[in-house]
Amino acid sequence: MIKRTIYLNRINPFIDKDIIKVITGIRRSGKSVLLQQIQDELVQRGKNKANFIYINFEDLQYESLLNYRELNQELVKRIKQIDGKAYLFLDEIQKVKSWEKTINSLRATYNCDIYITGSNSQLLSGELATEIAGRYVEIKVYPFSFREFLEAVNSDQQNLDQDFTTYVEVGGMPFLSLIYSDQQACDTYLQDIYSSVVLKDIVDRHAIRNVDLLRRIISYLSSEIGHPISATGIAKFLKSEHRGSSADTILDYISYTCDAYLFTRVPRTDLRGKENLRVNDKYYITDHGLRQTIVGNNQQNIDQILENIVFIELLRRGYHVSVGLNDKKEIDFVAQKGNDKRYYQVTYMLGSQTTIDREFGAYDDIADNYPKYVLSMDKFDMSRNGIIHQNIIDFLLEK
Repeated sequence: MIKRTIYLNRINPFIDKDIIKVITGIRRSGKSVLLQQIQDELVQRGKNKANFIYINFEDLQYESLLNYRELNQELVKRIKQIDGKAYLFLDEIQKVKSWEKTINSLRATYNCDIYITGSNSQLLSGELATEIAGRYVEIKVYPFSFREFLEAVNSDQQNLDQDFTTYVEVGGMPFLSLIYSDQQACDTYLQDIYSSVVLKDIVDRHAIRNVDLLRRIISYLSSEIGHPISATGIAKFLKSEHRGSSADTILDYISYTCDAYLFTRVPRTDLRGKENLRVNDKYYITDHGLRQTIVGNNQQNIDQILENIVFIELLRRGYHVSVGLNDKKEIDFVAQKGNDKRYYQVTYMLGSQTTIDREFGAYDDIADNYPKYVLSMDKFDMSRNGIIHQNIIDFLLEK
């Protein structure tokens, strides 16, 4: 079990503070393991494990607690038996109806430090967010980065190219580091995750009847990673397959996949007008290994996969990411974190002058002094005109 340092560092300032720690992310991305690592951190700080209360709501033994009243009654009883501060770790809490009422009551009434996880972004939207508004901090967890993957498989980094090829094919779901050399086992495991996300986190949650339509939309989004998407475009594609559907239904289904953390919508921003454009957003999949399961051909679509890997890595590092429009040219990613702003172009290889001109030329007429990068798999430095060229593997291994 590798230490998820990047997330622990974000949680550490809030330990023992009167604020709810909400850990979110796609199913099986490592949220439960992170809860255990937080407990280990607390023990190192001298906290008594007898003060810890852990409940995983996917465990059938806690089925009777899937209502906020029963959960509140049980937790109050257990908190009262603890001498000093209680530490609550509640895993997959979205399964509890009206959970936020219990959490807010416990926070306000008892001496407790609360950590919860969830696999749906609606956990913190609408009425739920209102109930605990200003009283929580969200930490989003992603599958393994390439650096974490190397650590998990005990790579000696003597053959990084082969390690990266494996990562491109299987993705970063943590359990895969135990079976990564068995492609069939990886495929089976990823298919199981995909089915669980579709059926439990989307179909069941939203009472979807047309599961075939949902799967076709997911397949379309997976095939079009990094390309502008519109509901009308998907509708035309479905019509060509004799599967008609309204644009509103398509938008709803896309929204549900984002709620389940399967995809992330990326807005397009006019760099001159500095405003978000409301049409033709791009979508990236949370784990590119799942794309291999859904549509296959990760190696054949390597440009898309590399772009997806870089995008998720930027999110993992805490950046807010958008697609930038520079007149008629497009910047793959505009990444911003506070005053730290960076531009990124991603391509497989700078193998022709046309590609070089396109990737570096995307920055023409951007007059600010923020760092501008072109990332590719080339191993020699092609930086020019103040634009930094960097190998993608080197970028992913940055500390």
